[in-house]
Amino acid sequence: MNFATSDPALMPLVERYLAPSDRELLVPVLNQLGEDADSRLATLADTADKNKPTLEHFDRDGNRVDRISYHPSYLELSKAAYEQYGLSALSHRGIHGWTGVAPHLAKYALSYLFVQAEFGLACPVSMTDAAARTLRKFGDPELFGAYIEGLTSTDPERRFTGAMFMTETQAGTDIAMTETKAVPDGGAWRLSGKKWFTSNPDADVVLTLAKYPGGDSTTRGVGLFMLPRLRPDGTRNSYVIDRLKDKLGTRSMPSGEITLDGAYALQVGELDRGFKHMAEMINTSRLSNAMRSTALMRRAVAESVAHARQRVVFGKPLMEQPLMRMTILPLQLEAEAALGLIFHSGDTLQKADAGDERAKALIRVLTPIAKHYICKRARFVTGEAMEIRGGNGYIEDWPNSRLLRDSHLGSIWEGSSNVIALDVLRCMTQYGAHQVVGAAMAEKLAALESTDCAPGAQRLTDAWHELVQRGDDMLAQSTEDAQALIGHYTNSLAWLIMAVLLLEQAQHEMTAAGTYRKLLVANSYISLIVEGRTDSTPEALAWLDEIVDGAQVPREAALKVFK
Repeated sequence: MNFATSDPALMPLVERYLAPSDRELLVPVLNQLGEDADSRLATLADTADKNKPTLEHFDRDGNRVDRISYHPSYLELSKAAYEQYGLSALSHRGIHGWTGVAPHLAKYALSYLFVQAEFGLACPVSMTDAAARTLRKFGDPELFGAYIEGLTSTDPERRFTGAMFMTETQAGTDIAMTETKAVPDGGAWRLSGKKWFTSNPDADVVLTLAKYPGGDSTTRGVGLFMLPRLRPDGTRNSYVIDRLKDKLGTRSMPSGEITLDGAYALQVGELDRGFKHMAEMINTSRLSNAMRSTALMRRAVAESVAHARQRVVFGKPLMEQPLMRMTILPLQLEAEAALGLIFHSGDTLQKADAGDERAKALIRVLTPIAKHYICKRARFVTGEAMEIRGGNGYIEDWPNSRLLRDSHLGSIWEGSSNVIALDVLRCMTQYGAHQVVGAAMAEKLAALESTDCAPGAQRLTDAWHELVQRGDDMLAQSTEDAQALIGHYTNSLAWLIMAVLLLEQAQHEMTAAGTYRKLLVANSYISLIVEGRTDSTPEALAWLDEIVDGAQVPREAALKVFK
């Protein structure tokens, strides 16, 4: 199975969002990676998951080395990610035929395929990309040029990997509680303290936070620093890896605890804006996090369909059993809706980077909305997929257990769901983000009047009016009440955004190719997921095979959902 060509939603989104010149370069690489992910990378990932990295504190002469040893399967995956496909370099330099940098969506589309094979490595890949972006945006180009060059290189002899060390035992969510200290040392700084959860702890380039002299007790008293693994003279920097974490998932990729002991570091940006600068890296990683969870959902759905088609129960394949079809349908709808939000967010980020002020406001809230909903929903989808496979899904010989274990990290990395929901509330309080998003979605829905999308569009128009008003009412309540309600409200925002994007994509596919499959998907998502109409059998059940295969369905079937 080719992960790219077998995905009914991916290529139509690529066709719509990317310019012809970009598609010409991207599609061959997507096809190559799609085949590679299934035939080679997924097997390597299964092996790496079962052979965790190990930490060697001292060499045979008693010298402290803190060397992490990786299984050859993980090293092969790293070579594919960093070198062959250049996943962390795509947004920074011309590769795969691009003379300049590729659009963000090229990176997200390729990474989406890679993660369906291997989730754990995608964390350091994302942090490497985000570290380069942060240093480029806030750092002195002369001071950090060599580090940026390494972070964006695909050369096995020159490339660097990146990481961010933020979490301390007392300072995870509350960054103002950071206890790591930074003291000036000529043109550099010396950092001392402990970091509790550091993924990719042997990274070449680390961005970290520390208190600086004279800083206040808020997040403005925390500066951002670049911590290289090696000092400029080539010697090991003054920090040690105390131990590696024993984790539920992402077992292939190490996470550890770090003690900094006067470690050499360079200041990034303005001292009192360190946390704001770090937020750039965090927000970029959060969107990548949502993309990774979307990939887990897609792989889980593909596994479920493949199993249901070959497993015979009571004389016929599971895929022909009505209740199983009703089980698989919402999983497919969730996966497609999530991918649509990832593409829209990546496109919005591209426009924001180009200076579009409206896009900047939109991506600021779309990122936490996507992270909050998609990452948590992936836990449900992968869990259902495990149950569909039954006992085999529960054992480690099949990919379901790894998908489920990995899915739980998405809701924790770069901020747990509650932290992310409070970020959505912050956006709403600061600039009325719910109104900004509502207005953007209203424009999309207005463009669907007098089309076959009109019945669903009218339902969503009414729902958006109610949701924006609900947001206004929530903000008028006490802070405590608003905080209590924001989690459910964020889910509602996600549902309606994804429903609008599905309808918009359906209109594109009807216009460009005369196909009605996506309209059936969009209308079914509105009916089953948004409106919760589970008391009647959706029209989509009769056409489930066509939905999961990307085949044509009759116009009448798509329109019948709301008749």
